[in-house]
Amino acid sequence: MGSRSKPGLFWFSSPQTFFPLAGAMTPWFFALAAVLAAFGLYVGFFVAPTDATQGESYRIIFIHVPAAWMSMFLYLVMALWAAVGLIMNTRMSSMMASAIAPTGALMTVLALITGSLWGKPTWGTYWVWDARLTSELVLLFLYLGFLALQAAIDDPRRADKAGAVLALVGVINIPIIYFSVQWWNTLHQGSSVSLTRSPSMAATMLLGMLLMALAFWMYSIAASLHRVRSIVLEREKRAEWTKELLAQGRLK
Repeated sequence: MGSRSKPGLFWFSSPQTFFPLAGAMTPWFFALAAVLAAFGLYVGFFVAPTDATQGESYRIIFIHVPAAWMSMFLYLVMALWAAVGLIMNTRMSSMMASAIAPTGALMTVLALITGSLWGKPTWGTYWVWDARLTSELVLLFLYLGFLALQAAIDDPRRADKAGAVLALVGVINIPIIYFSVQWWNTLHQGSSVSLTRSPSMAATMLLGMLLMALAFWMYSIAASLHRVRSIVLEREKRAEWTKELLAQGRLK
């Protein structure tokens, strides 16, 4: 596949070297996601006790809360990769940002849907224009805007730069989502898990939530790695190394 330079710090920053690495890691992260999700759902739905106030309906938190966490975290990671690509003009960074966006949008949709389902028995309605719900909806629009903007521009480099600017501007929405329950008088309950105080829930509830958060994290990594391989192939289809892999029947 041609001569290669000696591996170093930025060895995997090249699409040619990152492509096989992503392919090797993807099945492992999918497997980890499946195992963690199985344990997390079992703990959340069969081991964790019934909530004294909300009864069984609270169990939706084992999907809602991890999805909400990942929706914000993935946006920050996407914006970081986009910024690196914009500043350093690295192809792989921009491709990673593009690969993360659909999974981030999926997590946001999942958080909004499960939040609405949780809101019906808790608030008596599926939706209110609560500060946190509204800012989470804005997050979905940012993801969709990022994807639409990139799809609307034919030149990948120009599309990456335009998407990066939008992603960086949208970062301001993340602290708004996180601190909304503290800054405004909202219906949404405060965080049950905090880095500065002890969790206000049973240990088994917390365990189930953390297992599901890890499962969603592993899935997000696997899905992003799988998607970035498709993006690499699309953008590098004229490169000699992709033609060589295709001739060898190794593009799977």
